[in-house]
Amino acid sequence: MRILVTGGAGFIGSHLCEYLIDQGHEVVCLDNLSTGRIHNVDRLRHHARFQLIVADIREEPLIAELVRNVDHVYHLAAAVGVRLIMERPVDTLEINTFGTEIVLKYASKFHKKTLIASTSEVYGSHNHFPLREDSTRIYGPTTVRRWAYAASKALDEFLALAYHQERGTPVVIARLFNIVGPRQTGRYGMVIPTFVKQALTGQSITVFGTGEQTRCFAYVADAVEALVRLMEHPKSEGEIFNVGSDEEIRIIDLAHKIKEKTGSRSPIVKIPYDQAYGPGYEDMMRRVPDLTKIRTWIGYTPRYHIDEILDRIIEFHRTHPWH
Repeated sequence: MRILVTGGAGFIGSHLCEYLIDQGHEVVCLDNLSTGRIHNVDRLRHHARFQLIVADIREEPLIAELVRNVDHVYHLAAAVGVRLIMERPVDTLEINTFGTEIVLKYASKFHKKTLIASTSEVYGSHNHFPLREDSTRIYGPTTVRRWAYAASKALDEFLALAYHQERGTPVVIARLFNIVGPRQTGRYGMVIPTFVKQALTGQSITVFGTGEQTRCFAYVADAVEALVRLMEHPKSEGEIFNVGSDEEIRIIDLAHKIKEKTGSRSPIVKIPYDQAYGPGYEDMMRRVPDLTKIRTWIGYTPRYHIDEILDRIIEFHRTHPWH
């Protein structure tokens, strides 16, 4: 099978490309390298079944040609990371909405099954857990920048479902919850690589907010396998699935765990959100996915738990200190 992966040189995208190549597929990787990196696909660059195209998801004639000539599309290209979203809101909205619109337009025209990578952010500021795929979304005001990202990804979902319902376009939506692993960078606010790098280099480990907020971290290998199995499921079209882990950990406990595992002497320092990101930032105290649906459909159960995940990420950063 010939498969297009947009955002394929990014953290998740590069792991997905490797998985698909290992499964015997031919992969076309599209990435503008704004947040993705050439290094992420080094293992694949000279592979006979891999093609890297450095271009923007908003280049419509190119996207039309690429979609026409593949069997499946995994659309992962997006603005990602809290810091990037806060600093570049225009790019966030344009890439996440216009880019997805172009992909869906040609996926519909050529009837190509497409996976839209969405995010747990679409649930907004929720107080009821765990979060099910049909949970009501609760957003803050438009003056708070964070909700622009959430709204843009929700619009992607609305558009994908509209194409499916009105035009029969074969789409499946995956809401990703804090996927982590080797190659993820802390440049845009990702917490685990940031903590690990700080711990390994002797910097202060900076916990934003009180540290009492909890998150559930899923290993990238589990997530990638789930995405492929969802795409291959014959009845997944028009469905939404949470993809992640339901194992919660407080951010302050995560910082202490990383400090212990790295043997670091770094102090753990709490920084208020407005100092970290400027005014106009809100955070959620919990974000826990309900995994019942994906377990029922494909038998999904995360294989990697937080201690093994951290061990693997720490080892990666020890051997790739420039990442």
